[in-house]
Amino acid sequence: MTNNDILKKLRVALMLRDDQIVEILELVDFRITKSELGAFFRAEDHENYMECGDQVLRNFLNGLVIHLRGTKENPKNPNEVLAKHKAEIPKKDSTKERPEFKASAKDAERGRGDKAPSKSGPAAGKPKKKEFPKGNGKVSVVEKVVYKNGKNKKS
Repeated sequence: MTNNDILKKLRVALMLRDDQIVEILELVDFRITKSELGAFFRAEDHENYMECGDQVLRNFLNGLVIHLRGTKENPKNPNEVLAKHKAEIPKKDSTKERPEFKASAKDAERGRGDKAPSKSGPAAGKPKKKEFPKGNGKVSVVEKVVYKNGKNKKS
């Protein structure tokens, strides 16, 4: 697990935004910009990806201790700080109704640009499958099993 992974996981677990991480790093007099911080959170194959060094992670962890616990002169309760973070997160408005789009069977065939509408589609008059009598005409596995309990009885 790399330093970048640790930083990402702490960011998600503590619900921190980029500006809050910058503030935490400033508590220990470590200056970093949001764009430099964003480079740590990028995918490894991205051209602007930057490896998070030990110094950055060390300063973030020290700043996080001060941010959550406070200083000796001004102690804080970590639970209150985390509750404050949770309250700052804007809640999504899920009461707004979104119209649902339901494609009809014709739209599904006609809307495909890669192929012409097939003649064997659902409305093309396909013959139905033969219906077997109850049990689908197959012998169930249980009927094939012969139980031998050691008694040879003929009745």
